[in-house]
Amino acid sequence: MRFEKWQALGNDYVIVEGEGLEPSLTPARVRLLCDRHTGIGADGVLELLPPDEPGFVARLRIHNPDGSEAELSGNGAREAIMYLRRAGWTDATQFSIQTIAGEIRPTITGPTTCIVDMGRARLTSRDWPDGPEDGRGEIRGHAFQHVSIGNPQCAIRVDDVAALEALDLVAEGGAIECDPRFPNRTNVSFWTELAPGRIRARIFERGAGETQSSGTGSCGAAVAYVLRGGDERVTVVLDGGELVVHVEEDLHIDLSGWAIPVYEGHVSDELLALLRDA
Repeated sequence: MRFEKWQALGNDYVIVEGEGLEPSLTPARVRLLCDRHTGIGADGVLELLPPDEPGFVARLRIHNPDGSEAELSGNGAREAIMYLRRAGWTDATQFSIQTIAGEIRPTITGPTTCIVDMGRARLTSRDWPDGPEDGRGEIRGHAFQHVSIGNPQCAIRVDDVAALEALDLVAEGGAIECDPRFPNRTNVSFWTELAPGRIRARIFERGAGETQSSGTGSCGAAVAYVLRGGDERVTVVLDGGELVVHVEEDLHIDLSGWAIPVYEGHVSDELLALLRDA
């Protein structure tokens, strides 16, 4: 089993090409691969497959470290995009990829950078079936903005940086992630404004927990900021670095950032045996 390890702002994924992969990925095998003590260690596994529709370069499946499957990941998507270009799946500057959330369309802007057309965000979705038209609600004493970017986001504004940094992200984020009003669980972004067009965010990801960065989480926070009257071009400051999110008037989103390889290798015979047994 050949793999590459990639990271984007500290959000790390194992990338495998799924066609003919043996053994195939299952939730138990994904959990083993992502384990930082007994596996490769990662925030998830990106599985790249040949497309099953014309007009696409590849089909991307995003496996969370708990074995569940995510509809979309901004950082994971960029890692997959740059891998596809580097591995020779395409030499185009613009191309399309299939995901559970639908088509994403990147534009390569440099050796390690790209802009990803993330589609149009929505304020209502099946992920909060009882939510109002404006996507606003309250949970655990926090006012929140529901945003769907292929996956559900719960964006919560915090008064200032001191309050944001002092927040118990695991306790608050974990409780909100599994709140019964979100039948498919939800990602949670806590954010505060630093300056016009610049926000700080801390993100708890569904199926992964606290992360150094999250592309879709950043998009959710940026949409919430813009809906409150903020600038359309938003720099999101995360523990792992900065992402730029452009939110148009109709909530169409472009996400800009980088992704780089860390190392490549083959799974050992011993780990392969454990994977087959998992």
